Amino acid sequence: MQANGIPEKVTMDKSGANKSAIDQIIEDKEIAVKVRQIKYLNNIVEQDHRAVKRNTRSMLGFKSFRAAASVLVGIELMHMIRKGQMAILSCEKMSFANQIYTLAGQVHSV
Repeated sequence: MQANGIPEKVTMDKSGANKSAIDQIIEDKEIAVKVRQIKYLNNIVEQDHRAVKRNTRSMLGFKSFRAAASVLVGIELMHMIRKGQMAILSCEKMSFANQIYTLAGQVHSV
């Protein structure tokens, strides 16, 4: 929560220990966070990464970890753009390419 702020929703599996821990944090910090429990959480996570797996299966010969990391970041970024999860003002009006160029400019300026 320190790095990304307070989330609006927290999704977790049906573990009672995890639920009580999150409830305790919410109560102690007096924040409003919606907690969702999903019985088969791993299925949802795997479903979200199915397209990444499909795209990288043919690329299994990466020469370095850095190259693999760069490609995976790009693939994840495209999925975030497609799903409308960008945190840039007025990005809805930009094309995919312009959104990537905007992000690339922000990454290089950091």
